[in-house]
Amino acid sequence: MHKILSIIASRITQLVIMVLVLSFVTFLLMKVTPGDPIRAILKVEDVITTTAEEERLMKEYGFDQPIYIQYSRWLWGVVQFDLGESIISKKPVLEMIMNRLPATISLSIGGLVVLFLISIPFGIVGAIYENRWPDYLTRWFALIGASVPSFWLGLLLIYFFSLKLNLLPVMGKGTFAHFVLPSITLGVAMAPIYIRLLRERLISTLQSPYIEAAKARGLRKERILIFHALRGSLIPVVTMFGLSIGSLLGGITVIEILFSWPGMGDLIVNAVMQRDYPVIQGYILIVGLLVVVTNLIVDLMYLIINPQIKQGKEAA
Repeated sequence: MHKILSIIASRITQLVIMVLVLSFVTFLLMKVTPGDPIRAILKVEDVITTTAEEERLMKEYGFDQPIYIQYSRWLWGVVQFDLGESIISKKPVLEMIMNRLPATISLSIGGLVVLFLISIPFGIVGAIYENRWPDYLTRWFALIGASVPSFWLGLLLIYFFSLKLNLLPVMGKGTFAHFVLPSITLGVAMAPIYIRLLRERLISTLQSPYIEAAKARGLRKERILIFHALRGSLIPVVTMFGLSIGSLLGGITVIEILFSWPGMGDLIVNAVMQRDYPVIQGYILIVGLLVVVTNLIVDLMYLIINPQIKQGKEAA
């Protein structure tokens, strides 16, 4: 219990530091990025661009103030759960993100389910039948999956299952059928690296002394594989998942746009195109928080997978 509380306290401290650093870097990058948000506002409002109008908007949005004053005001708003207002749509940024976030999270979960349904069985088969035809098939699948871009894979799935076979809808969000193709695209695109990692780790684990000791005790092969070898082999897989969660949230943007999925992908792309800085800053901050929270969950999963961590011992 003490170890769990220690991990949570450490992650909360990191969370606070991360928010401060990430918020400052994000705010600074928005100021040095090419583009003028004032001209974007004038274009949306269809107002004739004049010096007086630009100065009025600069003062209205506080862009005429020094950077440190602008940052301190924005950070104080973040502390109060106020990420500001979109300069294009005039809507609260937090409300805009929260309206889109559930769709992104649901698609991420669907992709992870597909990922583990593919990578764990394929990794086990590859390790058990090392250098035999089932192993070759799993390795070829991993190679092809790693070589095909996710957007191209999505287009292929749309072509066969939607246009040719007319089994699944192409775009949008509504029924479970709309959920299938983007989840498969996301999961298959991420699976190859986990297949290779689990296969290699499992091959090494099956040759370990404690596995030989389990065999000598007369335990069944299935029990040895699932409760001993697989449990120890999942540690690097969980580590890889924690490290790649940022890439997952970044790569899901392409999938959402391809399938017209109403998540945060379309929101952030439009914000970048329109120089909507408050939305961009809020998006980066929320994604950063999700990454830290996910890594906290990963650390707690270590305690389940490897009980030695509870005792402060080094993993075997």
